[in-house]
Amino acid sequence: MSANQQAVVDTTRDYYDSSDADNFYFHVWGGEDIHVGIYESDEEPIRDASHRTVRRMLDALNLTPDSRVLDIGAGYGGSARVIAREIGCHVTALNLSPVQNRRAREMNAEQGLDRLIDVIDGSFEELPFPDASYDVVWCQDSILHSAKRDIVFREVDRVLRPGGEFIFTDPMQQAAVDPDVLAPVLARIHLPSMGSVAKYERYARELGWTTVALERMPDAIAKHYGSVHRELTARRSELTRLVSPDYIDRMTNGLQHWVTAGGKGALDWGILHYRKPR
Repeated sequence: MSANQQAVVDTTRDYYDSSDADNFYFHVWGGEDIHVGIYESDEEPIRDASHRTVRRMLDALNLTPDSRVLDIGAGYGGSARVIAREIGCHVTALNLSPVQNRRAREMNAEQGLDRLIDVIDGSFEELPFPDASYDVVWCQDSILHSAKRDIVFREVDRVLRPGGEFIFTDPMQQAAVDPDVLAPVLARIHLPSMGSVAKYERYARELGWTTVALERMPDAIAKHYGSVHRELTARRSELTRLVSPDYIDRMTNGLQHWVTAGGKGALDWGILHYRKPR
């Protein structure tokens, strides 16, 4: 891993391992999940919308109890638990943050799923698994944190078995975008750019993958970040017991940047689903 990649990995890990970030994502973002939700109404709870995303992705796959699934950037492991509980297959949940991983292991044990889920500390730019180990690689809203997204795709390709599938979501930028609109969002993720559907399609073609489905929902970003913004604002007094006022202020401003950029058509989001050739 290059020095630049390592610096991005370290920055991301340090952020998610902080007490402020951990308590914010665990108590506000939904507890089980920290990804973008699919909303049926503006008043819908974050947890319900987030679970709908998991449901939509799971319904797109033909998993069996014999399937082996790898969730990269797994967060608190909510998706891994849904897959393990509903399908009964083995899931490996790889995630950068030891703090989040501790919570994930605790919830796995509490829900009686620890025998089906392995939680691994690690980066998806250097997957610590043998070639052709998994039938499905799953990822939700994590690839944007990578400094080398093409390497993530190559690593996914390496660990997928022939005919295996990669299904993921990611906050992305639109192809033609005003740099000034996108700049505050990029400052939040400490990177010079975001992925895009065009870039991810190109990476897939270069690997010889076929597109199973591409479901674009660009409005989801503004809806989800707006919902989190309202939740954070409404619960500010309660949350100050767990999260510092400075962090709440910075997160409130940061969420608004995402909402503004999404409202101006600068952002994209969706479910991308590819298959490796046999």
